[in-house]
Amino acid sequence: MVLPKQNKKTKLILVSGPAGAGRTTAIRSLEDLGFEAIDNLPLDLVQSVLKPEKTSENIAIGLDTRGRDFSVEGLLDLLKVLSNLEHVDFELLYLSCTMEVLLRRYSETRRRHPLANGNSPHEGIEKELMLLEPIRNKADILIETSDLTPHDLKASIKKLFLNFEGNLLSISLKSFSYKRGLPRGSDITLDCRFLKNPHWQHELKEKTGLDADVRKFIASDDRFSEFIERVTRLILFLLPSFKEEGKSSVEISFGCTGGVHRSVAVTETVAKELADSGWNVSVKHRELERLNL
Repeated sequence: MVLPKQNKKTKLILVSGPAGAGRTTAIRSLEDLGFEAIDNLPLDLVQSVLKPEKTSENIAIGLDTRGRDFSVEGLLDLLKVLSNLEHVDFELLYLSCTMEVLLRRYSETRRRHPLANGNSPHEGIEKELMLLEPIRNKADILIETSDLTPHDLKASIKKLFLNFEGNLLSISLKSFSYKRGLPRGSDITLDCRFLKNPHWQHELKEKTGLDADVRKFIASDDRFSEFIERVTRLILFLLPSFKEEGKSSVEISFGCTGGVHRSVAVTETVAKELADSGWNVSVKHRELERLNL
């Protein structure tokens, strides 16, 4: 049997529980933690995604009664098979919830319960809880979600499965041109057009903010150093709160007129400051990529 690279075992989390208990939130939380997340996968396909030569290092799979071939017996058999796979280290995470809370959640969302068969949600919930009791008893990890908000559940998942050091929060810095519109999905957008513009310098016009002489020219603006200091301090102040809130990524954009000089230089400078402070930072220059510069 060929094991995954570096003989590392695949960490597999099977997530199950009654509909409305928070399985989708749990799956998305695991995905934010770096797991390859697959929800509502048919039982007969689970082993196919665990082939040693193809599997990811961390996988989370959601299994519930909506699956086309789901059965308690089938899931119990799968657990036995997984326990014999040398390259897989798995745990069954079960999200439990009381009948009363599940009824309230369904009444609030007005969704049809998957086992109701046109009847009231109460009958479907009662049937599902009884059906899943043997799975609940097999759980390696049991989370009672009756009194948890989605935010609370996400925090619980993070506490359980965040088993590596470093800053989980991924920070993306982007430069852009206001003439081509604001970048979509940016969490924070800052305007750099007040800085000295190299575009009007003949020897710098065709260069970019990646060039040392362009950055030196922009940095000669009396406002540049204070701007970088204030922006960096603001971002470093906000990042721990974003991380505590459960965000997995933050995008910060810097814009100027053409998107090739000032915004690029500022993005590079702030990125270095954040990286030096220990944060995981990626950089994208939208207009330079468009122009292949």
